[in-house]
Amino acid sequence: MDTVLSIKGLSKHYGKIKALDGLNLEVKKGNVFGILGPNGSGKTTTLGMILDVINPTAGQFEWFGKKSGPATRKRIGAILEHPIFYPYLTGRQNLMIVCDIKQVPYERVDEVLLQVGLEERKNSKFKTYSLGMKQRLSIASALLCDPEVMILDEPTNGLDPQGIAEIRDLIISIANSGKTIIIASHLLDEVQKVCTHFCVLQRGKLIYNGLVEDVGKGNLSVEVKADDERLEEVLGACNLHLEMKRELDKYILTMHDGYSAADVNKYLFDHGITAKHLIVKTKSLEKQFLEILKDQEGGKQ
Repeated sequence: MDTVLSIKGLSKHYGKIKALDGLNLEVKKGNVFGILGPNGSGKTTTLGMILDVINPTAGQFEWFGKKSGPATRKRIGAILEHPIFYPYLTGRQNLMIVCDIKQVPYERVDEVLLQVGLEERKNSKFKTYSLGMKQRLSIASALLCDPEVMILDEPTNGLDPQGIAEIRDLIISIANSGKTIIIASHLLDEVQKVCTHFCVLQRGKLIYNGLVEDVGKGNLSVEVKADDERLEEVLGACNLHLEMKRELDKYILTMHDGYSAADVNKYLFDHGITAKHLIVKTKSLEKQFLEILKDQEGGKQ
């Protein structure tokens, strides 16, 4: 698979503050790549440097196997902050102005408005748009030059649940059209739903890089409840699990390899207990993210 973005030793220092410290990263063609991290971790700094908005202190990056330049930047569409549109102009008129700036034919305006689901409101003034519609117009402006790569910084920030769902569906639609997408976000659930790959930054350092589909792999967790006061004692005596912890009225079992929820159910039944709630727990990206941060902090002690 072709490498779209290659980052080697990229750093940005502000005096003694290391906003980014020796980042090495690769994004392949067709990836939907999520960059995660707490506030101040270096996400926006990274995007700023790979878009030539911020000058790096050290290191380098390449787009499509070449150093960044006007030719490569034309192949990238980006939204770092909410673009400023004219409130008294329509969505269509605003995009026509962007076309003039980017030297793109006006024919692209109606195409991208249809793509982002704003064709019915294209003649409405920008000031009448909801926050979600404004964000979709921003994405439309980035799509005007039909880029190969889309870079989105916190694309669902501040949106209500409906707006988040709409932007999520739009990102998936854009990815399905064959574009590579890089997203910086702190909404872990949304990243898990749209991204193929993700990395985690903390204090400017890369501390994890992997596939979203690998989240949840490892020891199986089983959640169990029963209306029997012997449940804790019986579960505690079994040899099916590595760990057991209580959460309110249920127990979470981290299973030994080779054992399943069916084994727990049979074990309880053999001891005269009928489970009223028995499900396999899938690890969320949020839980893995917190575990990664915790492991990193523990390694420093």
